[in-house]
Amino acid sequence: MSWLVLVLSGVLESVWAVALGRSEGFTRLVPSVVFAVALAFSMGGLAWAMRTLPTGTAYAVWVGVGAALTVGFGMATGAEPVSAVRALLLAGLIGSVVGLKLVH
Repeated sequence: MSWLVLVLSGVLESVWAVALGRSEGFTRLVPSVVFAVALAFSMGGLAWAMRTLPTGTAYAVWVGVGAALTVGFGMATGAEPVSAVRALLLAGLIGSVVGLKLVH
């Protein structure tokens, strides 16, 4: 259960990162509220998962999931460039996260 909560918390990390970018320095209400809510749930889930998972592993997985989804979302929406190298690097990041789960 801790791994599921951790991955969902990583998804929420991506949500708050995108919302933060769209909040324009907290001058836009809806993205600012989405940021705050997603941040609270993301951190809460990370903290809950860390009760049973090692801190380093949990943090690396949380950041990896969030970073991969944030970059992937940016590439899908055209906000970030798409290239074969970027795709390979994202695949490596995802592979590293999966690897951390497999060796745990």
